[in-house]
Amino acid sequence: MKKSIHVTLKVWRQASGGDKGRFETYPLKDISTDMSFLEMLDVLNEALTHSGKEPIAFDHDCREGICGMCGAVVNGRPHGPEKGTTLCQLHMRHFSDGDVLVIEPWRSRAFPVIKDLVVDRGALDQIIIAGGYISVNTGSAPEANSIPVPQGAADKAMDAAACIGCGACVAACPNGSAMLFAAAKVSHLALLPQGRPEAARRAIRMVEKMDGLGFGNCSNITECEAECPKEISIAHIARLNREFFRAQLASDEK
Repeated sequence: MKKSIHVTLKVWRQASGGDKGRFETYPLKDISTDMSFLEMLDVLNEALTHSGKEPIAFDHDCREGICGMCGAVVNGRPHGPEKGTTLCQLHMRHFSDGDVLVIEPWRSRAFPVIKDLVVDRGALDQIIIAGGYISVNTGSAPEANSIPVPQGAADKAMDAAACIGCGACVAACPNGSAMLFAAAKVSHLALLPQGRPEAARRAIRMVEKMDGLGFGNCSNITECEAECPKEISIAHIARLNREFFRAQLASDEK
């Protein structure tokens, strides 16, 4: 038997980055608990459109927890209350009848609000551009076993590569730090032989770019790990620090 609940939404509305924002309240009745959180917002937007009001702008794309496009803070929790879950995969069955849900965008100086729940996360792309890549000669695909990779290193690299760049770590951090994101990207490549030739330059450039974009400093509060939908470990931050310090020492010796 399908269950439905009544909820009250308090949603952040902001026409543009230069406008003053505010919370607006929307009561919703008979919301199916089988709906995802974004489907619930779709229902609200349809009602707003039919009544001649501006629908709520929010980010989404695949709605399968893969792309990292979705993201909002629900009752103070990036991506909502469920651990290891993106907002698009959060279902209304995790809420109770009569709940009040406060929904707001990522809060970070480096993520300016575009409209309503949509923020500009292009700063993460700039960190990647600064060094999150390897330089190789193109051609035919190399033999799979031509570069041996220890199983332990491969597993850790894959754990880091699971980062989808949604920005929840930044939204969760009281300092607005992007260390977990940058650490995942640096750690992923640092653990693989293909990433070692550019490791020093990568660590320095990505950290410098992160600082220059206005992200805060990491103070090891670990909120980033707790709210990451892919459960990226803060152990990667320790590896980023080691890579950065090693690169700085090598640079000072030259």
